[in-house]
Formats: sequence, C-alpha cells, structure tokens
Amino acid sequence: MKWVKYAVAAWMGCAALVSGAQAEEAKATASANANAIEAINTSRNGNEIAIKIDLNKHMASPPASFAVSNPPKVALDFLGTVNALGKNTQQVNEGDLRSLNVVQVGDKTRVVLNLVRSMNYNTRVDGNSLYVTLTPIERVNDVAAERSQRFQEANPLSTGHAVRDLVFRRGKDGEGRVVVDLSDPGTAIDIRKQGANLVVDFIKTTLPENLRRKLDVTDFATPVLAVETKPVGQNTRLTISPKGAWEHNAYQADNQFIVEVKQIVEDPNKLVQGTKIGYQGPRVSINYQNGDVRALLRLMAEELGLNAVISETVTGTTTLVLKDVPADQVIDIIFQQKGLDMRKKGNIIMIAPRDEIATREKLDFESRQQIRELEPLQTEQFALNYQKAGEVAALLAGPGGASEAEAGSSASQRILSKRGSAVADKQSNILFVSDIPTKLEEIRAFIKTIDVGARQVLIEARIVEAQDSFQREIGAKLGLTNSRASNLGNSHWGVVGGKLSPSQIDMSKVTDIGVTQPTTLLTQAAMAGTNLPLPAKGGNLALSLFNSSLTRILNLEIAAMEGDGLGKVVSSPRVVTANNVKAKIEDGTEIPYVTLQSSGGTSTATVNFKAAKLSLEVVPQITPEGTVSMNLIVKKEEADWTKAVVLNGYANPPIKSSIVETNVVVDNGGTVVIGGVFITDTQRNVEKVPLLGDIPALGWLFKYRKEDSKRRELLVFITPRIISDKMSLN
Repeated sequence: MKWVKYAVAAWMGCAALVSGAQAEEAKATASANANAIEAINTSRNGNEIAIKIDLNKHMASPPASFAVSNPPKVALDFLGTVNALGKNTQQVNEGDLRSLNVVQVGDKTRVVLNLVRSMNYNTRVDGNSLYVTLTPIERVNDVAAERSQRFQEANPLSTGHAVRDLVFRRGKDGEGRVVVDLSDPGTAIDIRKQGANLVVDFIKTTLPENLRRKLDVTDFATPVLAVETKPVGQNTRLTISPKGAWEHNAYQADNQFIVEVKQIVEDPNKLVQGTKIGYQGPRVSINYQNGDVRALLRLMAEELGLNAVISETVTGTTTLVLKDVPADQVIDIIFQQKGLDMRKKGNIIMIAPRDEIATREKLDFESRQQIRELEPLQTEQFALNYQKAGEVAALLAGPGGASEAEAGSSASQRILSKRGSAVADKQSNILFVSDIPTKLEEIRAFIKTIDVGARQVLIEARIVEAQDSFQREIGAKLGLTNSRASNLGNSHWGVVGGKLSPSQIDMSKVTDIGVTQPTTLLTQAAMAGTNLPLPAKGGNLALSLFNSSLTRILNLEIAAMEGDGLGKVVSSPRVVTANNVKAKIEDGTEIPYVTLQSSGGTSTATVNFKAAKLSLEVVPQITPEGTVSMNLIVKKEEADWTKAVVLNGYANPPIKSSIVETNVVVDNGGTVVIGGVFITDTQRNVEKVPLLGDIPALGWLFKYRKEDSKRRELLVFITPRIISDKMSLN
C-alpha cells in the first residue's frame, strides 16, 4: 500500500495573532532557562536533505511530527520551547525543500518544512540538536495511481483514434450513464473534475461532425443536466454538467468507455460524503505524542475541507501512532477515545462532548414544543382536484378522527398538531385547515403529493375453451330367420351381437305382431319379415344368404362408425379501472336449486340460487418501469344439464367451474397466458353375447365395442394497456 505521510497542516497565520504581551511573555520564559531554538542549518547530499535544529538544552525524545501531502509539508511540534531565532521564515531552496516556518504559540513552537513534493522523513536527537533527514518517496505507486486516472497513456506511434458514437442512458439506480464508443481500446483518456463539471479528454482523437453537440438530459431525472462534446485542438473533450452533490465512476470495456454520475445523499453521520461503505477520507500517517486534542481535531477538519466549531469543553491530550489510516477514521478514533460527538450541517461540524450535545438538543426540542403550543393558528384553504375533501380531512386527523379527546395511539398518528383541525366542504370539495405555520407547510406538501390524477388501465381478457371429442363404434351382427313358420314363437331363432336404442329404430317399418317393445334390430326384422335400416351415421355392410324357396335367410351385418368433433368457446371481457383500484365484471345466470325439508310427515321445497357466471376481477398496479402488476381472479362457471339430478320434479344440475387466480407482471400492451386447464376423458365399452363373444377371432361376430374420448382445455389470455393521460376520442 502506498506510504503517504500525512498530518496536521501548519498554523501559518498564528504568528500574526500573537500579541505584544504574548511576545514579552515568551521572552520572559526564554530568559527563565526554558528550552529555545537557536539555529537551523540545512545541507544536501544527492537526493537526501539533512536539517539540523540546535536548541539550548538537551531533548529527551524527538518532538511530535506530522506530514501533509497536499500541499506537501512536514510539521514538528516542540513543547516547552520558544523561538529564539529572531525570525519566523527562512528561505532554503535545497532540492525539494523550499523554506522553513517557525511559529510560536504560548510555550509551544512549531517548525514547518515546506516541500516541493511529499517526502519520507526521519528524526534523531543528538545532544542539544535534532537531526531531520528527508528522502524521496518511491514513485512506482504514484505512477500507477496516475495511470488509473488516465486509463490509457498516449502512444506517440498510434494514430487514427476516433469517437464512433455517444449515447446517454439512465441507470437502474437513477445514475446518469454516458457511453462512448471508441474506434480502438488504445485511446488515451484523461478524466478530471473542473469546477462544478466533470471533464473527459480523449487524447489525439477525432470527433465526427454529427456528434459535435450539447445534449439536454434533464428529462432523464438523473444528477446530470447536460452533456457536451466538442473538439479541442487534436483532442475531443466531453463535458458532463451534474447538479447537487455527486460522485463519478469511470471504467472501460474494450472499445466502450463508460462514465457514471451518481447522486450523493447527505448523511449527517459521515464526515466524507459518498456512496461507498466505510471511511473515504485521504489516508494519513501520524506520530502524535501527548498532543493537544483540539489542535488535532481542528487541523484534521481543515484537511477534509470542513468548517469545524469545537466546543471549549473539549480538552485534554492524546497520543496517536497511525500509519496509512483515513483522516475521517482518525477523527472517529478521537471521538471514541474522548467521549466526543458531532453534529453536521452542510460542511460545518460542531464538535463537543456527547452529554453536552444531548443536553443542548433536548433544550432545543423543548423550546420548539413550547413555541408550538403558544404559536398563533392560521387558516388555509385547499381546493382539491382529484381527492375528496372529506377523505383527506380524515387522513389529516388520523384514525381517531378530528377530535382532540381521542386517546391512545391515534394522537401520535395525526398529521395535524394537537391544536389543529380540518373541515371539509363536500359541495365545493374544498378543505379548510387551521394549524400552526410549520404544520401548514407539511400539510401543503402532503396534499400536493396525494392530489394527483390516477392513471387508468384497460384490462382485456380472452378466455378460450377448446373441446375435442372422438367416437368410434364397431361390431358385427349375425341372424338366422325362418319365414315359413306357422307359429312365430316355435319357428323363430336368431343370434344377435350388439343392440340399438329405440331411437335408432324406424318403428314405421315394424309389423305389429303382438310384440309390445322391440329388443334388437335383427329380432324385429325376424318378427316383421323385413330388414330394418341401420342408423344414418356410420357405415353398414349387410350380407344375406338364402335358398331358392326363400324359406331360410342368414343375415350378416357389420356396422362401423367414427365421429370427430371440435368446438371452441371464446369470451372476451374488458374492464377499465384506475391504478390500484379493484375492478370486477360478470356475465351469466343464476341456477335455481330445490331442496326438500321434511317436518311432521310433510315435505317443504325450498328454492336457492347458485351463480353460473363468467367473471373477471383485477387489481392493477403501474410500476415505475412502465409495466403492469395485476392481481387476477378469472372464473368460468356453467351448469352441466346432462348430469342433472331430478328432485321433486326439478332438475338440479352440477356447476362446472374453472378458476384461475394469480399475480403477474406484464409489459404495457403485452399478452400473457396466466393459466390453462386440460382435461381428458376416455371411455371404452364392450357389449357381447355371453360365451360366444369370448371366442377368439370369431367372437367379434357376437360383440360390440364403443370408444369415446373427450378433451377440454381452458386458456386465459390477459392484455393490459395503460391509458395515456393525453388520450382523447374524436
């Protein structure tokens, strides 16, 4: 890690503050055998500089010392020592040592070595003299740090660098992001802060004419106000103009150079503001032996760029030996060691003991409370545009209402003060608020925030119910008849495989021969002496074998049927609702249900109704990204009359329902399938003549097989559309 010697800056102006009386006191102290600085001599040996400070008495140990990096200085504090040189400044100009300052305050004298650049130093006591040796710091780390700011060093042999494109984007955390496309990754880049702007120079890089422009990016709601690109000599300069407190982060990925500017949120508990976690001040190295706490705090704050107000109750001394530690962490260590605390406003900090700050804040809060109780009330009226005045009055008064007599937590949840009140006029929708001026300012900001028009969302749902049915019937029928029989009961015989329902038989072709109810197709044909037609659907194959006298007929009939049906039901309910407001739409009927209740041998029928409707219930929420988050409930209910139960002459059908309930996030105008119900119903029936239908192969002449397969699928498509505030219908 880089060794940066850092310490307290010299008190350059203290000599001007020493009064004549103090000077006389210093002389009197020197005459009273106090230690005194009598001479300072310097010499140079190569890159090293030796400084000899002669005193009139022996020193037990080297004095406390500090090193400052910007501007580069080394400070030495001599306690119980006066300045006997007769001057406060001494010009040296030996290598990197420019001059010396000797400042006396009370019984302490500070010697400041003004340097050209930061240097390492060592101190050694020899008799009545103090030897200080200055040596150069290794520049490897400094060069690496400089390269990290420049990203790339310019290559004198490279030519033809150019900026291809430049775009501005808003980051996910609200930061402004400038993306620069370069012709090659070897382009030299120099980035620095210049006043209130951030300046990026692309060394020896050309800029196309169409990119020489100034972009106004205030509509992106980032800390960046404008981005300007222009050629400056052989370079291209990118100037970023932020607002408020900000920090930047720059990095390069291949041919893309990206600069991010983030807003800094003020944290009163941090000395150095920034989005990074931990201490962020410049690193220091301190060798402070029994030094004054007030002086150390003051000069640390000066180096951090803060204006410090240190209480007179901060006293005592401290000893610190720290190497490469952030300056704000040094102050925090002193706070913990001495029981101190601070309060920060802007770049001004007040440092005092914790008890003193707590007492002062308590008195401040009590005085504010007394002012609120004695401050005169003012009345202000608010004309509401979108919200209802009565509802806003209830919000201001809290859960307990506007009454002051309400007890419990409602008083602490009021926006109004204890003496405040709010009255709403429903007809004009005007709210009258009477309260102290400070509360009126809060209420004014509160009403401005909530009294805005709600955005609306159009929800379109397409409910698709697809049905696919398939039927297959196959069988064979074999019959033998004797038409010359005198007695039907003794001369008829037949073998039948399968049967038909009465609705499939043409009864007009059956001769009434005393049979009250037909049983099978071939039996009826034998009774009537004729062939009856098979059902109209499907295919039939009939074969009759008979002799020349037509006395005996052998019938063989094969029936095969296959049916395929496809049906689709589409419903498209639509509803418009405001943001975060529940909407519901229904369409359908209510089915009556009959229930019987028996009491004392008598039955009483009661009719109830159950809904069988198509309904859509939705609560949309528009997200900051422009998408729509929806809490959806979709129901499709219908009565199944084919399975109705007859009770007391009334049919009670079951209700088939399909329900989809979910929470989804959809793009504006996008469509999503939120649910699908897939049901498959397969039935297979076989009817046969006992024993004969079980014969292998030949048994198919005496049995009948039917297959029935049904598939049903429910799909729900949801499409939300945000209705623009500027949308109008012509």
